[in-house]
Amino acid sequence: MSHALVLNASFEPLHIVTWQRAIQLLFQGKVEVIEESEQEIRTVRLTIKIPAVLRLLSYVPLTRKKHLIRFSRTNIFLRDHHICQYCGGKFSKSHLTLDHVVPIVQGGRKCWENIVTACKPCNQRKGGRTPAQAAMQLIRKPRQPAWLPTANLQLGISRAPDSWKIYLRLEKRALDPGDSST
Repeated sequence: MSHALVLNASFEPLHIVTWQRAIQLLFQGKVEVIEESEQEIRTVRLTIKIPAVLRLLSYVPLTRKKHLIRFSRTNIFLRDHHICQYCGGKFSKSHLTLDHVVPIVQGGRKCWENIVTACKPCNQRKGGRTPAQAAMQLIRKPRQPAWLPTANLQLGISRAPDSWKIYLRLEKRALDPGDSST
């Protein structure tokens, strides 16, 4: 269906969430709806317009958040640029797996320094062995990133919903190629 732009309590854009997450945040009482889309969700008892822009009720300090690098599947894919760390091929998320460099059965841990992105064939070939035991070479030694991985939703200025533009500081004039005043 659609996505919603989430703003900090100070109206700064934070991130984009699915419409399902937007509804969840609304019912948890964590956000207020600033803009609604034309789309609706219908239940037996309710008809709810899907939120287009949400504002958090509590301010999230951004400086502290930048130093926190959450260990997650998505962030590992971003750290490794969706590239298999064994064969070097670039794949979509659905064709990638996470591989323990040192398998858990051999004392490996679930941490930044022991998990890499691997395509399914390479992960199967390596199996429950270390890269050396499987005669496979890592492209890059895994480590915790010094930066916060971010996924950019590539919308393009012309595809950003109109309800978001004021919060993203996109002027309508900059979007309209037929406007001769720019």
